[in-house]
This record gives sequence, C-alpha cells and structure tokens, in this order.
Amino acid sequence: MTAAREQPLELTAISHNEGVDAAVSAARRVIASLLHAGDGSAAEMKEVADRLNAVADHLDEHAPAMDQRMVDMWSGEGITRHDPVTGPENTIAPPLHLTGKDDGSVEGVVALGLPYQGPPGHVHGGISALLLDHTLGVANHWAGQSGMTAELTLRYHRPTPLFEQLTVTGEQIAVDGRKIRTRGAITARGEVCVSADGLFIAKHLPRPR
Repeated sequence: MTAAREQPLELTAISHNEGVDAAVSAARRVIASLLHAGDGSAAEMKEVADRLNAVADHLDEHAPAMDQRMVDMWSGEGITRHDPVTGPENTIAPPLHLTGKDDGSVEGVVALGLPYQGPPGHVHGGISALLLDHTLGVANHWAGQSGMTAELTLRYHRPTPLFEQLTVTGEQIAVDGRKIRTRGAITARGEVCVSADGLFIAKHLPRPR
C-alpha cells in the first residue's frame, strides 16, 4: 500500500503550446464529425478529403525529421504530451484527465464518443484496456515506483456506456523487488464496468537522444 500524499496533483500534461493544443482539439472534432456524418451525409466528401489532405500536406511540409521529433517528445522530465490516453498533442487521446489523490491513488474522468464504440452504444473493450493500462502506469508513477506492463488482467462486468461520464481509477497495491502490482477500474453511474489487475516490472526503455 502506498503512503498518503498531502494534496492532489494534476497528472495530465498542461497546455504547452496553445496553437498545437487547439489544432489537435479541432482534429478530434473532425474525426468524430466524419464518423457521425458517415456515408449518408449530404456533405461533399470529396471536397472534404481534398481540404483535409491539404492540411496534412501543410503539416508534413513544416514537420521536423522523425528522429528529431522523437527526441523532442521525450525531452525533459515528468508527464509526456503525446501519449494516446491523456496527451494533448495526440488526436486519438479522448483525452482522459488524471489526478493524483491524497490516498496514493489516481483518478480521472472522461466521456467517450463514437470513435471509441465497440458494441452498440458502448465502449470497445480494447479502449477500456488502453485506458486502464495507462492509468495503472500513472498510478505507479504517482506512488514512486514505476515500470513496464508485464501482465494486464481485465474483467468486464457490464458494458461501458458511450456519451456518459466515466471514472477511471488506479492504485498501486504492492511492490516485491522489481515486481509492481496495481489495480484499477472504470465505473459509470457508480457501478464497475471494467476492473483490472496489472503486473509491472521496474524497467524502462532508454529515451531517444
């Protein structure tokens, strides 16, 4: 069990570049709008595609080399901005906002829309796994002993609804040498939808230099 902290702490990257963050937010809206429109839309999709490709061409023209970008992504310390769960620079991140609590656990809230659908009106099970894997990893970081996922065991108790506030939690429960055990859950309306038990190994890959 982890020691209690004095006060909650934001564990999601804060705004660093308003232009980038605004562009990513707009791209998330485009992804959701395309899925909402579908093939029955009255919109001129060929024109939409041309406009989107023009935006992509503009971004590619001004992008740094990939190895340089990788170094930039992993520079500095603390919370990254590019991960696919909380990252403000990542268009596929919902994003989930996580906070470290004074009891040593972490908690975040998120509402997922159509891009994350699996069963009708509900979240894809793989998306639930993604959210929990990341949240358990952040819980380990918050507890002071982190590592890489070795095992992630999920139990799906009930379908996880779209378009509703979901609470995602994580807590480190034991450390035995290099082995770290962590648990978490996704709840909706006060009921557990998915629970997770994770085994992490205290090991980290080198950062690009």
